Amino acid sequence: MQFRTQIPISKTNNPIDYNSKIISIGSCFAENMADKFDYFKFQNVTNPFGIIFNPVSIEKIISRVIKQDFYTEKDVFFYNERWHSYEVHSDLSNSDRQELLETLNKAISESYKKLQEATHIIITYGTSWIYRNIESDQIVANCHKVPQKQFLKELVSVEVIQKSIQNTVDLVLTLNPEINFIFTVSPVRHIKDGFTENQLSKSHLFAALHQVLKNYNPQIITLNYFPSYEIMMDELRDYRFYTEDMLHPNSVAIDYIWHKFSENYMAENSIPTMQEISEIQKSLRHRSFNPESEQHQKFLIKLNEKITVIEKKWSHIKF
Repeated sequence: MQFRTQIPISKTNNPIDYNSKIISIGSCFAENMADKFDYFKFQNVTNPFGIIFNPVSIEKIISRVIKQDFYTEKDVFFYNERWHSYEVHSDLSNSDRQELLETLNKAISESYKKLQEATHIIITYGTSWIYRNIESDQIVANCHKVPQKQFLKELVSVEVIQKSIQNTVDLVLTLNPEINFIFTVSPVRHIKDGFTENQLSKSHLFAALHQVLKNYNPQIITLNYFPSYEIMMDELRDYRFYTEDMLHPNSVAIDYIWHKFSENYMAENSIPTMQEISEIQKSLRHRSFNPESEQHQKFLIKLNEKITVIEKKWSHIKF
């Protein structure tokens, strides 16, 4: 007897293995998944420009990277004792303008190289709501706590989102025509926008994204859709799977969604290595009651042997 609905997920034809190079871009849920890639020691780069929620801002960043459109002084502004860019997350903000520009332009150069080499790109969309700077008429990725009166809040139409996603795909393909795309919609609910408004926002993302998926020939371009939002809403339909704010998936939910992702997007020959690495990670976090004991010293020797075997087999893996 089934006590919950289960979301059907199609296995990808181009799974991720330990030779794969992954770049992840998007909302805070992208970082949750990237933490798992890091834990299992995959070759993964995540949000080089910080968390970005809306499709238009993601397209803008991808466009800068592909076109090598470097930041200049006109692209940054000073507010609250720090220099910021409206195109990136506040984590990159800096008290020194030149340092901020160097950080942003280094991110462009490194991201260009990473995208060129990547086998997979994972894009996580969070919301269709955007803030438009009234003075410049530009959509911003982050308001940096600038007073809200300087922005107009808008819900981006399905048509505009669809065009933005298509532009993103086409831009990436000009640099790396062999790359595999994995799209998902973040399961994090943006209740600050309102309950109905959050549902409307997500529905625009779904409608636009699935139209884009239909528009490309699967024999030529690999576009996958992973239903993280649907898994959270249907398979994990209970508040015990949320953090205290009742909006973000908790660690149990993230582990479950990662498990579903692994089942369908990881190469079968990578599973034994993932299990070995997980055992090493658990052992590294182990704290002995008696570190000087003979038993613990034997434990450390055995652990180092396991690490040596993995690091010799995979040159990019370091513990």
